[in-house]
Amino acid sequence: METNNYEAAVIFTPVLSETQLKEAVKTYRELITANKGTIVNEESWGLTKLAYNIQKKSSGFYHFFEFNVSPDFIKAFDIQLRRDERVLRFINLKLDKHALLYNERRKNGEFSKAKKAQKQTATT
Repeated sequence: METNNYEAAVIFTPVLSETQLKEAVKTYRELITANKGTIVNEESWGLTKLAYNIQKKSSGFYHFFEFNVSPDFIKAFDIQLRRDERVLRFINLKLDKHALLYNERRKNGEFSKAKKAQKQTATT
């Protein structure tokens, strides 16, 4: 069975408690794995100010999933996210080889300022 690489960025409503947020994230993590998907990376940015108000809210909890799953699953995943009142906004992206390479380099810290400063001191 063919699987594709995807990344989902989800903004949860800021009125959730920490336990409600963890439960919401767990729901989507389990939804991916229950449909024979594998989670490659997960990242939480916590409560972050939005660029513009969404549903009269100026902040939201950002959470990112990078996963491999069958293309058939994405439509069901979209529907589940649309129906969830805890979700302010979301986007699902299919990753190409360049995006996968970029994500791998970012996870290894190649783009962080601390890593660059470390390399500069090592060379001088």
